[in-house]
Amino acid sequence: MPWLRSMAVPTVRLRSWERAALRRAGAALIEGPKACGKTTTALQRAASEVRLGLRPELRRAALVDPFAILPGPVPRLIDEWQLVPDLFNAVRAEVDRRLADGQFILAGSSAPEEDQTRHSGAMRFARVAMRPMALVESGESDGSVSLARLWEGQPARGGEPIDGLGGLAEALCRGGWPSNLRRDLPDALASNRDYLKAMAGTDIITLDGVRRDPTRVRALLFALARNTATYVSNRTLAADAALYGDALSTKTVTAYLDALARLWVLADQPAWGGQLRSAAQIRRTPKRHLVDPSLAAAALGATVESLSQDMPTFGQLFESLVFRDLTVLSQALDAQVRAFNLGGSELDAVLVRGLDWAGLEVKLSAADRAVDAAATSLRRIAARMARPPRFLAVVTGSGPSYARDDAVQVVSIRHLGP
Repeated sequence: MPWLRSMAVPTVRLRSWERAALRRAGAALIEGPKACGKTTTALQRAASEVRLGLRPELRRAALVDPFAILPGPVPRLIDEWQLVPDLFNAVRAEVDRRLADGQFILAGSSAPEEDQTRHSGAMRFARVAMRPMALVESGESDGSVSLARLWEGQPARGGEPIDGLGGLAEALCRGGWPSNLRRDLPDALASNRDYLKAMAGTDIITLDGVRRDPTRVRALLFALARNTATYVSNRTLAADAALYGDALSTKTVTAYLDALARLWVLADQPAWGGQLRSAAQIRRTPKRHLVDPSLAAAALGATVESLSQDMPTFGQLFESLVFRDLTVLSQALDAQVRAFNLGGSELDAVLVRGLDWAGLEVKLSAADRAVDAAATSLRRIAARMARPPRFLAVVTGSGPSYARDDAVQVVSIRHLGP
């Protein structure tokens, strides 16, 4: 099975924070959804650990005196720190006292409620967002086309073309969850459904003690999955939740979205307006995604077979998969993944670093007709921008990776790497 090629900790993630986050701050704060590999990754660098989720006696001690669990070899990992929110201020104070970088690693699968007494952590904490694995981390991409090299202007030259979409559909439905690497596909799909049930029935309640109706949470997850990778309003989400059989008010949708964001399950793709101070970045609705397309597939009840018979849905979920992979891989570039939709022109994804940008269109099909149309759109939008792009690319679900005569890069997702 190709999935077994990457049972080790993903090296892309280690590079993204071990060499930077712990070097530039006293503590690294790793944030992301449950089961995406935060603890396993952090343990590769930690010299000592405190597992609050597994050791209730340590949690009780920290609730009484958060400073009591801080001594130990560094970097010291404090896992599920949000169970004792006062630890944040304690670590900040200890970093100030020691006057040294790389002292602590804090990992958590939810964000605690806002607390006016909690310090922002500025200049003490380096925040790192961790997502489920990109295809290159799970072994479903050979990484032969480097995103960093594209950014530097080098043409795309991929490995062996991979024809057909069956393997991609399996990768999408299975998801980037490390534990799913060892499971057969039916068990992986069942695990993803269990993930949604646990989140709707338990995780979203233990987040802050607020009772939320699990049926309504599942209805909202269905609505988000149905509208993944689109600019969808809360009013539309409320209406679409009714298709699941449970109507929601816009106010409830807003509150539930906030809870899903705090669980790192909701992943917004913010708007970009072409310049640093663009109002579009503030006023426009972001594109909505679940943190991994496998969760959207699970919420819709999709399978490899059903996706192959419903190409529009497959294409929509594929765009969300590309967003996930770009988000993971762009960390090494210190770039953000945005979306552009202004004046009737749209880009599926924009990589942004300061004033520099790169535009990408996502096409499930690698057919010449689809690629030609996407390349034409990319060039038309780029010609209207005040600053030329670092590169333009069409990301496809299969086929070869190559540079077109018009300088637009064609990149198969099965070749994309850091």
